[in-house]
Amino acid sequence: MLEDRNFDNLVDKFERRIYGTFKGQLRLELLQQDLGALRNCPPLHVWDAGCGLGQMACWFAEAGHEVIGCDISQRMLERAQQSAQERDLPITFHHAPAQAIAPKLPPQDLVLFHAVIEWLAQPLETLQTVADKVKPGGHLSLLFFNHHALIYRNALRGTWRLRYILDEKWLGKGKKLTPPHPQKPEALCDWLAAHGFEIIAHTGIRVFHDYMDESVLVQTDLNELREVELKYCREPTFRNMGRYIHLLARRTA
Repeated sequence: MLEDRNFDNLVDKFERRIYGTFKGQLRLELLQQDLGALRNCPPLHVWDAGCGLGQMACWFAEAGHEVIGCDISQRMLERAQQSAQERDLPITFHHAPAQAIAPKLPPQDLVLFHAVIEWLAQPLETLQTVADKVKPGGHLSLLFFNHHALIYRNALRGTWRLRYILDEKWLGKGKKLTPPHPQKPEALCDWLAAHGFEIIAHTGIRVFHDYMDESVLVQTDLNELREVELKYCREPTFRNMGRYIHLLARRTA
């Protein structure tokens, strides 16, 4: 039986090889661009549902917002708590999955649900539980691993991966970090519309970088690549090819 993924055993790898790299920095930059206007609002109630190492929770708390964070990973949460303590930020943390915390929370002005849904045993059911905590006029920030990018990247690499694509066996093996439930952006856009949300921002995270071979990347000016990513990441032709997709949606009903 599939269970929600816990990343206790990969905390160091996440911190070093994901968040501490160009691709992690680009992801964070694009998220902060999309969410910058909300961060600059008067104090909001913010729930980071799956806060990981706490980057976004701390970013909002630094601007004076009242932030709650939760995560299924004890080690991730410890790192997030340490980061908040070092900056003297009054964030409330809970060691629990989002669906367990949701019933205990009041309606929120902003809910962050970043890189969680693709690892869940029940993706849409949990999304419903989390989205229900967004108050009317509030916002849901949904970041997810893109189904289309997974197919395209593996097709470009060929060999045994073609059967992997045809059989739709997404669950990563060994040290791989391929989630079992990558999401289709158009499907989640439809889901949000059907549940009373209006999409405010639609951004592709790494629409070029993750298709480039390492031998090409080492010869590439990363500042120029960043400029190219920023130029095209929100254009309809390219945004749905991002490794991750960010949807910022406002609850209208």
